[in-house]
Amino acid sequence: MTEPKRLPISGRTLARVAAERGKTSAGALYRQLPFPLRAPTVPAGVEPLRQKARLGADYDTEWARSYPARLARVVLVEGLVRPVMDIVAAPTVRGGDRLHDLEGPAIFAANHHSHIDTPLLLATIPEPWQHRMVIGAAADYFFGNKITAPLSALVIGAIPIERTKVSRKSADDAAALIDEGWSFLIFPEGGRSPDGWGQAFRAGAAYLSLRCGVPVVPIHIEGTSGIMRKGAKVPKPATTTITFGTPLRPTADEDSRAFNQRIQAAVEQLADESATDWYSARRRAHQGQTPTLSGPDAVGAWRRTWQLGERSPQRTRQKRAWPKL
Repeated sequence: MTEPKRLPISGRTLARVAAERGKTSAGALYRQLPFPLRAPTVPAGVEPLRQKARLGADYDTEWARSYPARLARVVLVEGLVRPVMDIVAAPTVRGGDRLHDLEGPAIFAANHHSHIDTPLLLATIPEPWQHRMVIGAAADYFFGNKITAPLSALVIGAIPIERTKVSRKSADDAAALIDEGWSFLIFPEGGRSPDGWGQAFRAGAAYLSLRCGVPVVPIHIEGTSGIMRKGAKVPKPATTTITFGTPLRPTADEDSRAFNQRIQAAVEQLADESATDWYSARRRAHQGQTPTLSGPDAVGAWRRTWQLGERSPQRTRQKRAWPKL
């Protein structure tokens, strides 16, 4: 049974009515008001229903975009996240020149292999987007309890996105922030890769681009699955490559589904460019021979693992030898 709404009786009104009726206080009068002018009482021996915590997709992150919270996030990113990523991931950034003509907010869409992906992009996406950006994070994972929810909102600037069902609220919240000038980082796969290969993109980035009239910047991240793949608890230092693509805009006759396919194709071409070189990747794209992110179909797991190793060889950082004195 849900609690009925209370009538909007102000404290001043109650005080005046209390004075007219000779009551000593507004509180004494309020306790004597009949239902539904006040909330119903709970019978003795019955435990009152607890109010549900507003977590998950209902978690309010507006406070995390206040000036004090933004200042704290800058300190955390510049003083902690960036140095740690330099040590753990040793990122090489490519394609930054493709963003030189980009102005205003944008949607950054990247493949997703590891929890390292988010802090790595926080440390490598350039200004002016880096410190005015929100991140679409899984509502059930990052906003599931009273500890991870505020930490996710404060440290990485996350907002909750429903990934288990279609939610208009998630799209409305993201669109409102983009309209206010915030850039948006999203992982269209909806979750981390279970085996190192990519997954089909969902159309969230394409939909928001069409709705808000902002470009989508495709990004390919290479190497993070070797640092901390899905299920791993402790990161292992390795090298990574982040490749930015040319910003994309939907054409006049594209819907979100067609535009989403073009975004995924752009990330696949960046993956090919990262594994080979720009010219070879462009030539294969022109011939329609770009390798897919999802890998070979209808083959055994061993073959997928073997071919992934062929395409993305594991690169580990050289150990420093102790200097000879």
